Amino acid sequence: MCRREGAKLFLKGIRCDTDKCAFERRQNPPGMHTFRRGKLTDYGVHLREKQKVKHYYGVLERQFRRYFQRAERTKGNSGKVLMSLLERRLDNIVCRLGFAASRAQARQLIRHGHIVINGGRVDVPSYQVRPGDVITVKNRPKSVEWVQASLAESARELPDFLSRVDGPQPEGHVLRLPESEDVSIPVQVQLIVELCSQ
Repeated sequence: MCRREGAKLFLKGIRCDTDKCAFERRQNPPGMHTFRRGKLTDYGVHLREKQKVKHYYGVLERQFRRYFQRAERTKGNSGKVLMSLLERRLDNIVCRLGFAASRAQARQLIRHGHIVINGGRVDVPSYQVRPGDVITVKNRPKSVEWVQASLAESARELPDFLSRVDGPQPEGHVLRLPESEDVSIPVQVQLIVELCSQ
């Protein structure tokens, strides 16, 4: 998928930071006869941008459409609101805090009840975090062990809108709502807005 989109999507966690990353080894798109492919059409460019964001955040088409409709109804720039909504997903926040190596692993941690928000268990990966939320790991040896192992391997830096307290039971704090500058993937949001508005 990274090769198809022409950008690192960090779908494989720590492997994406090593030489084993498929995107690092071969940057041409997958499939036969890649050298014969012509220039992308205008629609193709718009579609690739949308698909890149969908794959990066791990959302399906119907979910993505709902996020876009919600962003359109909200005041302000639709593209910036859309990216903010996607950044606020709990699975993304858990991954950005370093509690999980990838968004897929973060979804599994959340689904299995290893993550607690403000003292209450939340098992919905699409949960929208709010400023002031405290995200902790369930006080269970196995849960803490998995998160500690992920934190030890993680080398990515923490975004400005999050803070983390390392210790025997790691916890993260949401300081403010994420903005367009906090998005960790290079994306042209205007192309997505143009495609979805049709």
